Amino acid sequence: MYACGLRTGEAAALKITSIDSSNRLLRIIGKGNKERRVPLPQPVLINLRRLWQTHKHPQWLFPNNAGANSVARRVLYLTFGAATKQAGLRAPLTPNVLRHSYATRLLENGVDIRVVQVLLGHSRITTTAIYTHLTEPTRASLRSILDKLMTDL
Repeated sequence: MYACGLRTGEAAALKITSIDSSNRLLRIIGKGNKERRVPLPQPVLINLRRLWQTHKHPQWLFPNNAGANSVARRVLYLTFGAATKQAGLRAPLTPNVLRHSYATRLLENGVDIRVVQVLLGHSRITTTAIYTHLTEPTRASLRSILDKLMTDL
């Protein structure tokens, strides 16, 4: 979810055919059945292949325990909650924080907000702007730039 900026429902519904290995892209069906393709980082592709080797389900990337359907969104929420609790993070955190973090990290690394908008599948740039946050490295960089700009005023 973090590596590709996915919503919980998008991650749960991933099919084997969603992966375009040769182009390292992930085909996502988002809200309103809108399709988008996002870059699939090589390390994530490798890990997904390893994961698939454990279950070899012919359709779902993340099948449920019975193998009859995809994993339920609720399972992803519960798993994320357990992981944040084990990590000692304060509640309430939802898996959507991973999507926020994805957008923030892209912007911090110089990716244009319009590109981030497309990757997240937003129709409006204002929606994408909500997902961006000033982190401490960004604040520190901003302080340095402002100090430089305001020297000798």
